[in-house]
Amino acid sequence: MERSDETRGIESQERDRPMSRAAVMVPSTFGTIAGLLLLLAVAVVATAALGFIRLPFPAVLQIMASRLFDQPEWIAQIDPVWTVVVTEVRLPRILTSALVGGGLALAGVVFQGILLNPLADPYTLGVSAGAAFGASIALLLNIGMLGIYSVPLFAFVGAAGTLLLVVFLASGSGGLSSTNLVLSGIIVAAILSAGISFLKYVADEQVGVIIFWLMGSFASRTWLDVAMVGTTVFGSLAVFMVYARDLNLMALGERSAASLGVDFQRVTLVLLITASLVSAICVAVSGIIGFVGLLVPHMMRMLAGPDNRRLLPVSMLAGAILLLGADTLTRAVLPQEIPIGVLTALVGGPFFCYVFRRRQLGKA
Repeated sequence: MERSDETRGIESQERDRPMSRAAVMVPSTFGTIAGLLLLLAVAVVATAALGFIRLPFPAVLQIMASRLFDQPEWIAQIDPVWTVVVTEVRLPRILTSALVGGGLALAGVVFQGILLNPLADPYTLGVSAGAAFGASIALLLNIGMLGIYSVPLFAFVGAAGTLLLVVFLASGSGGLSSTNLVLSGIIVAAILSAGISFLKYVADEQVGVIIFWLMGSFASRTWLDVAMVGTTVFGSLAVFMVYARDLNLMALGERSAASLGVDFQRVTLVLLITASLVSAICVAVSGIIGFVGLLVPHMMRMLAGPDNRRLLPVSMLAGAILLLGADTLTRAVLPQEIPIGVLTALVGGPFFCYVFRRRQLGKA
């Protein structure tokens, strides 16, 4: 079948634009990623020294290097309490917060790319509300059949069930549309929020646990949490990078993307499921932490541009730095620790209003 002039024109644009900008953008992209990696590494070491017990930075570096290279003699002269504080208390919390921030930022980039909506994040489709509802059930019933994996499992089941319901409600004779997905997500999230309120009402002794968990916290995280979140976040990043070019083409619209060889429905479902999975695991480990998936993609587009092949890794690193900094602020700087979800809402709420207003004025 002979291709139309419109199709050939779109292909030419897609082929020529990356080639013409590659020489300019690739070095800056590598420089941006390298700079963010360095900043993240410095932040990890710096925040490990901060807390109720302030530790010297050289000692923290020695402890980390000793564990990393399996050289216990390097810390023979260091107080064993310091070693326990760094390796068993602070590092799991620090790494978990960084990974959760990266995961939420990745999900935000993908949701915004699929829905073509700058206000989209893991909460737009009700995925986080579904994960919170599932986790609340596990906490209410005190289910421990799978140990520490019980709450994450219920959170994932809740998120997956919510996604299936949203897709079912949004689907029609014309397939999936961004508007229908957003509206369905809002409806389902409202129902689930009412369900969470009911669970808190009947929780009795467990109500304190549910409320504290819903406000978000990284307290008492372990290396198992680091492994679970890390595997999910890096696995999802690999999937997103495979489909990054398709996600770029989907911004042209369904018909144009399909003419360039993108299986629009299949790619949408794969990306939605993967983004929902990483959101569910992050919510299960940390509780409700809002606006990271909204803030970070917007800020990084100004730095890395709209190409998702660059935006995804840059946003993951920036999200990790942002949430690590916010958690350190609540843990080591403020006179009393407050839930991390409260802090991110206080910062993200006004930013959400700003983005929404710009969109209303036609500037975004």
